[in-house]
Amino acid sequence: MQSELQMDTMAPLQRAPIAKGLFDGSIASLKKNQYPKWFTDGKLGIWAHWGPQAVPMEGDWYARMLYEEGSHDYQDHLAKFGHPSKTGYKDIIPLWKAEKWDPEALMELYKGAGAKYFVSMGVHHDNFDLWNSTYHRWNAVKMGPHRDMVGEWQKAALKNGLHFGVSEHLGASFTWFQASRKADKAGPLQGVPYDGNDPAYEDLYHWKAKPGDTGWYSSDPQWHAEWYRRIKDLVDKYHPDLLYSDGGLPFGDVGSSLVSHLYNVSREVHHGKQEAVYTCKEPSEGRWAQDVERGVLSGIQKYPWQTDTSIGDWYYNKNWKYRGADWVIKTLVDVVSKNGNLLINVVLRPDGSLDPEARTVLGDMTSWIKTNGESIYGTTPWVIFGEGPIRAKGGAFKEDFGFTAKDVRFSSKGERTVYATLMGAAQGDEVVLSSLRKSADTLAVIRSVKVLGSRSTIDWTWKTDGLHVSLPDAQPNNIAVVIKIEGDNLRDFNPPPTPEQQPVVVKATGGSTLSLNAALATTHGAVAVEASGGKENLGFWDNPDDYVSWEAEIPAAGEYEVLAIASAQSFPTECDVVIGKLHVAGSVAATGGWGNYTDLNFGKVKIAKAGRTTITVKALRHDSWKPMNLRAIILRKV
Repeated sequence: MQSELQMDTMAPLQRAPIAKGLFDGSIASLKKNQYPKWFTDGKLGIWAHWGPQAVPMEGDWYARMLYEEGSHDYQDHLAKFGHPSKTGYKDIIPLWKAEKWDPEALMELYKGAGAKYFVSMGVHHDNFDLWNSTYHRWNAVKMGPHRDMVGEWQKAALKNGLHFGVSEHLGASFTWFQASRKADKAGPLQGVPYDGNDPAYEDLYHWKAKPGDTGWYSSDPQWHAEWYRRIKDLVDKYHPDLLYSDGGLPFGDVGSSLVSHLYNVSREVHHGKQEAVYTCKEPSEGRWAQDVERGVLSGIQKYPWQTDTSIGDWYYNKNWKYRGADWVIKTLVDVVSKNGNLLINVVLRPDGSLDPEARTVLGDMTSWIKTNGESIYGTTPWVIFGEGPIRAKGGAFKEDFGFTAKDVRFSSKGERTVYATLMGAAQGDEVVLSSLRKSADTLAVIRSVKVLGSRSTIDWTWKTDGLHVSLPDAQPNNIAVVIKIEGDNLRDFNPPPTPEQQPVVVKATGGSTLSLNAALATTHGAVAVEASGGKENLGFWDNPDDYVSWEAEIPAAGEYEVLAIASAQSFPTECDVVIGKLHVAGSVAATGGWGNYTDLNFGKVKIAKAGRTTITVKALRHDSWKPMNLRAIILRKV
């Protein structure tokens, strides 16, 4: 195996063997991608984000955080299992037995709750394969449960008529797991290396990264080759209908070769028809389905996309409270109104069973879907995604919007049916759907109005200020009430823009200072708003092609200082602040940790006139870019 790996690292990886077909391995060829109908019509998938990291019952990223001295997981591991210099993640893996796991029984529940596809964890950042891996001894057939988890999930999904997918988080594993090579900086075992330094376990914890290799995706071509052959093995063994990567498209030509292979194999297996979807956290331009973790996109999207989120932590966490079916359904409705799908993780216990609370969520989803599923499946966005006061600002890690019945989301079927979903229990007898205003120049005709799940006759009036609907006394549910509107030419409306479509314009405080904070930014690419140190910042900024922007009102012409609050882990970076057509270059020194923010002065700029402008922060140069976190950009008039 070593000689094969070395050969791969020496040759250009776009030449790596891929199935013959329409896609040639280049990023350009992925433009030929076609979105299968099962995905665009299916709308809802359920995910088992599950593996050995569930064993401690402390949630996500345990395999890494047990090596972060002083962290909660480090302390938990020390108390339960011992010091990571001797007892590390390798010793957690045998404890994962999955002894109560019944994939067929679970799949029946998932199908009942409305799932049209199911996604199995293939491999997480912990570098443990959940299938009978050809190239990696750390896998679930040889260790832990001694079962082919991916294969058994697939068999259960197909038996229940669900499409089957797999998720791979392997691309980021190499740099993610370098924490296992640390040692305590204090205490009785100060300086004693953690077990990730033991050569006997290098194939689990990885070889040592080269200096500067700290991004989400490693720059090491040997790792690129390892990723390629293992994920190709996963694709070749199971022919999944969906493959998810936890990040942007990995490793340039290496990633586009893998996706080309996935698409070509799918066409070969399905007699010339592409049934496979690839999804990653990068704008697609039609090449794949963009995925947004724990968030949404703003407005109706040109290309199909997906939100991935969870009813709890990603891995089982005994300290977390589950979200209810009301939150799941409202998220689904919002996403569908914008041409998206929802992939929801239903958290499994380490033994493969469900908590009673998780079963309740699935049961409540089943009830709602049974009555209202026609407003979800096989629909397309209407002329506008919704109306109401809530601004569901797009971006990752933004998913708690506090919807009420005053917020409405639309979906449609052709020209003759529109569904208006009230995002809560309606207050009062009458709802006015202002987006369906009657006007002299519309060809639309409304012929009937119903409330799904209600047997009552609905009184309605179509007026110039909108469609007035009198709701029944007994509403069919308390989660989201669906109004079904039928008629002719129902896409011939011109509704006013919603609050979400109106960009937030940042205005000066104190008359002369503009504070462009993370929460108000529009993110482009995989950059996401996250919480750090009790405040929001722009993180996951690994790709030099990604950038952020704000719409701002310059209060007056004059000279301004350009300030920033930022952090960088280990290496300095340079960014470009663009104010209209003016450029200000800024340097961010290494701060020794993502949470170690520093105040920076990038210099001064003369702005010729007051008024609205776009302010953008991007990489100054591709070759010098290193990841950073940005809390705010501040313009202060001199």
